[in-house]
Amino acid sequence: MFIFIHGFCFVHHFGRKIGFLMRFRRRRQCFPSCSSLHEVDEDEIYWRQRRGDEELEWSHRSTPVILQLAQCFTNAMVGPRTWIGGLFNRSGNRKNDKFVQYPLNPLQEERFQRLQDRIPIPFDETQLEHQEALKALWDAAFPNIELKGMVSEQWKDMGWQGPNPSTDFRGCGLISLENLLFFSRTFPASFRRLLLKEGGNRATWEYPFAVAGINISFMLIQMLDLNSERPRCLPGLNFVRLLGENEEAFDILYCVAFKMMDARWVAMHASYMEFNDVLQETRGQLERELSLDDVHTIEDLPSYNLLYLSNLSFTSLSTNVS
Repeated sequence: MFIFIHGFCFVHHFGRKIGFLMRFRRRRQCFPSCSSLHEVDEDEIYWRQRRGDEELEWSHRSTPVILQLAQCFTNAMVGPRTWIGGLFNRSGNRKNDKFVQYPLNPLQEERFQRLQDRIPIPFDETQLEHQEALKALWDAAFPNIELKGMVSEQWKDMGWQGPNPSTDFRGCGLISLENLLFFSRTFPASFRRLLLKEGGNRATWEYPFAVAGINISFMLIQMLDLNSERPRCLPGLNFVRLLGENEEAFDILYCVAFKMMDARWVAMHASYMEFNDVLQETRGQLERELSLDDVHTIEDLPSYNLLYLSNLSFTSLSTNVS
């Protein structure tokens, strides 16, 4: 499977030799600080009043050219397409064995184990439950558009690489679909804004939404050291504490990370080939926030407000975290 972050490394090397792509940069803008923002996102209204999702008026202004380009890169890759995470494995977290000895209470242990049990489950397109979850994601994204089949060119409108999205799950399994579905149901306005690339001075070459979501899931698993018996890094350990306060902490953190990545993308005026850099900076910001002493719940993260405020600058947010 062609994974987005691998594609960027390949394209960067390939493009420098043949001049295949051009970077599109636009004039930088000044963004307001967090304290100057008073605009309340519609998600806050949704969350407080528990109203139903507003219907989406879908237009076909998607990014088919980018997705075709991604498929072109896929075809140019050599070897199996199940590679993912080489970048994150190379950078890694700085681990410390002293954190392994830190005691977890029974509730933290139980919830951490349940989260770990979710990670190795593959997406199986033959399983009816998995098919229904994928259809539910489509309905959340495009409620007024009928899906013609589990294999359809329509899936490219959501940012999958090809007509069969099941092939894109090989790198991160079912949990990445669960993350996307949670995002669409819990913060529907934010989900749709990112899906439709609304707001900000967007790049000419945009990132494919769904494939980017899979990479964010994988990035969080690596960053939090969730494949270890117990996290061996401070952000991972502190996350388990947040998990003890809220069992949905991982899924909420995913939504925060997605919003943070998109905010950084806009602030950088980034283009397609810079996604890798944006994702790395997003990871660094999350690690810093998860290392703060005064973060006791997932809502205490400085970037949590991204889910409820629109047009918030990643740059202004990050200046508040040393």
